[in-house]
Amino acid sequence: MTIQVGDHLPQVTFRVSGPEGPQAKTTDDVFKGRRIVLVGVPGAFTPACHRNHLPGFVAKREEILARGVDAIAVTSVNDIFVLNAWQQQSGAEGIEFLADGNAEFAKAIGLEMDGSGFGLGPRSQRYAMLVDDGVVRILNVEDTPSKAEVSGAEALLKVL
Repeated sequence: MTIQVGDHLPQVTFRVSGPEGPQAKTTDDVFKGRRIVLVGVPGAFTPACHRNHLPGFVAKREEILARGVDAIAVTSVNDIFVLNAWQQQSGAEGIEFLADGNAEFAKAIGLEMDGSGFGLGPRSQRYAMLVDDGVVRILNVEDTPSKAEVSGAEALLKVL
């Protein structure tokens, strides 16, 4: 079942970059007591994610944070090493990257998709949500994975 506005995020473990390499962070570690914009993308460096989706959040980061948001986080079904490279190449300093390498989070919130037709395997659907202390307050999910319209930074700013 797909997560809905008002639902609590399920408990899963992400991988993040730490001072000594990859480290585990649970949903509570990331979201408890914080107001976070969470952006879900099918894959780092994929055309729509790399050229259309992430750049809007990089460009609008300060404007989003000025609306009472503590952080912007991006999650993808990639390993943390790929996400680190994507963060660096995209100039996305100040945005948190959460690796969901086994699609556990995407499946737990019901927003996984099958990208095997493109050789990608299980992936996350494209979305943006506002999470307040672990509770989904806004949820914008794209109907088409190659588009970043309803889940883009501009669309989210209109409802923050």
